[in-house]
Amino acid sequence: MPNRLINETSPYLQQHAYNPVDWYPWGSEALLRARTENLPIFLSIGYAACHWCHVMERESFEDPEIAAVMNHSFVNVKVDREERPDLDSIYMTAVQALTGRGGWPMSLFLTPDMKPFYGGTYFPPQDRPGMPGFLRVLETMSEVFDSKQSDVIQSAEKLTDYLNQNIQTNVVSDLLTPDTLNSAYQQLTLDFDTEHGGFGGAPKFPQALVLEFLLRYEARGSDRSPRAMVGLTLGRMASGGIYDQLAGGFHRYSTDQFWLVPHFEKMLYDNALLTRTYLHAFQATGDPLYRRVVEETLNYALREMHDSAGGFYSSQDADSDGDEGKFYVWSYREILDLLGKAEGEVFNRYYGVTEEGNFEGADVLYVAQDPSTLAKELHLTPQRLDEMVSSGQGLLYEARKDRVWPARDEKILTSWNGMMINSLAEAAAVLDRKEYRDAAIATATFVLNSLRLEGRLQRSYRNGIAKIPAYLEDYALLMDGLISLYEVTSEENWLTESQFLADEMITLFHDPKTGLFFDTSHEHDTPLVRPRDIFDNPMPCGGSAAAMAFLRLSALTGVPDYREHAARQLRSVQGWAVRAPGGFGHWLCALDFYFSTPKEVVIIGDKRAQATAELLREVYRPFLPNKTVMVVEPGAGSVILDPALMKGRSMLDNEATAYVCEDYVCKTPVTTPQALAEQLGLSS
Repeated sequence: MPNRLINETSPYLQQHAYNPVDWYPWGSEALLRARTENLPIFLSIGYAACHWCHVMERESFEDPEIAAVMNHSFVNVKVDREERPDLDSIYMTAVQALTGRGGWPMSLFLTPDMKPFYGGTYFPPQDRPGMPGFLRVLETMSEVFDSKQSDVIQSAEKLTDYLNQNIQTNVVSDLLTPDTLNSAYQQLTLDFDTEHGGFGGAPKFPQALVLEFLLRYEARGSDRSPRAMVGLTLGRMASGGIYDQLAGGFHRYSTDQFWLVPHFEKMLYDNALLTRTYLHAFQATGDPLYRRVVEETLNYALREMHDSAGGFYSSQDADSDGDEGKFYVWSYREILDLLGKAEGEVFNRYYGVTEEGNFEGADVLYVAQDPSTLAKELHLTPQRLDEMVSSGQGLLYEARKDRVWPARDEKILTSWNGMMINSLAEAAAVLDRKEYRDAAIATATFVLNSLRLEGRLQRSYRNGIAKIPAYLEDYALLMDGLISLYEVTSEENWLTESQFLADEMITLFHDPKTGLFFDTSHEHDTPLVRPRDIFDNPMPCGGSAAAMAFLRLSALTGVPDYREHAARQLRSVQGWAVRAPGGFGHWLCALDFYFSTPKEVVIIGDKRAQATAELLREVYRPFLPNKTVMVVEPGAGSVILDPALMKGRSMLDNEATAYVCEDYVCKTPVTTPQALAEQLGLSS
């Protein structure tokens, strides 16, 4: 018989619906029972693509003996961290305070009033050296709660006090300074891996937001060192096993420092963010490798992660058929059998495939050496080598389709889809790909139509059900994506929707005492504390996303309050961004925008005309991170754009005309892409 999780929409929760554990979803039913029966709560937080979550389920939650202890002594609650980032943030802080580290699955023991008193992450079913078994932990926590309840409550109160203190952020009155950007860059260079790219050692995460900041920092001056750091990292990732060499798309992180063996889950947010990073690197350098990665990754997302109704799914699992990475790895002999001996050996050389393997006796594909060097060694032309590799990729991809596919988490999350809208819209403009523009429009339409309940934005959607009031990150990242979609399509409804979200966000999340924004609205049922997470890792936190979106919206609409909201958020983290820039990548990008004088590009012309499109294409050809883009029909008015940007704008000689302005001071209007390129400070 299934438990209560069978009625949930989260695939992660439904994965546990047939456990012998008497699971509850987070909600009033579980909390009422805990208080009524004076039972401690066991809270388990994870997500669908989490490998160790699956391991703990198989080892412990499916074990009848362990389940019996859980059911007798605890009220057991399961939470999908992707649906409830507020609970994840609060209780992860508690686990880190208790153990000095965190991760998933997260395992917490709470008093009946939801206050944590003990926790950890993964527990094996029985004791292992240096690691207590889950069965022993359960029995000990039950005994402690029954026999020393006053001590437990006192300990939980102290930890809750710590959580409250930890969540308070002082309002900093110091003036914002661009020196913050310089200091953050210098700090990042100290942690950079000059041999393999990226930051730190194993495990190594892509850190797309930090790479974005480095591209922006390079664009501020003549120093090419940041670009070199980005180039090394993006090149190594694109040739490594962290990148799916057959289908495109990035796995979650590398288990080693070389980008070789990944943790195999694929997350929508990673691929949305990395797509933009590679796209911006392509704009900055023109390197065709970056364009290829952008197109392969977006094509993967559209092919494997896109719902027919328009939204994007959340993730693909690391495991398939019960084994981690089984869907993605190959054997030396398997490839020879598929491609034939001659072409198979070339393919194996190219992708570093050996009979010994590089992952548990099998091989993760990676580009093992420079292709031009390999072509010489094999006495092949580069063109012939490329043809053989491309043919082999196609054959292996088709063969891989017959394997057991990783499970897919098909819930659709507002914030993650907001990032995909952003990436698709920009890629459509930069690469001149209409299908990306169409997909961005379809996704934005879906989110705005399907993820609202009684007019209020929701967090999650699956099987026709939208649920959970949206968080700050949902509002801000959707708002940011819609701004990009407006700039690419020049359809003002997207900007109108963005401003509506901004105003609603202020109503729901703004704290008038501090001027800052909480992650949760006053409509959430978040326990213990109202969180405000300030760290950008691995995706923008709500505060940094709000700051960036407010800055962009202010530049387009001329509303000064939006810029002031952004400035207050930036002042609150400026010191942190200098001390620990690796966790503040998007904040630093927003600070870069704040200290720039954005180029205001207004194009007056028929939106459907080729000449207008050519001018717009020129705006998106280079990497200009701090700009606003408006295409307006001649004689058309606007109810939302800053009137100062529109004043006196008309076509010259009945031709599409571009105005390039900075702080409302405009250069001579131009009508050709070449002249526009010169005004943007670029060669044509």
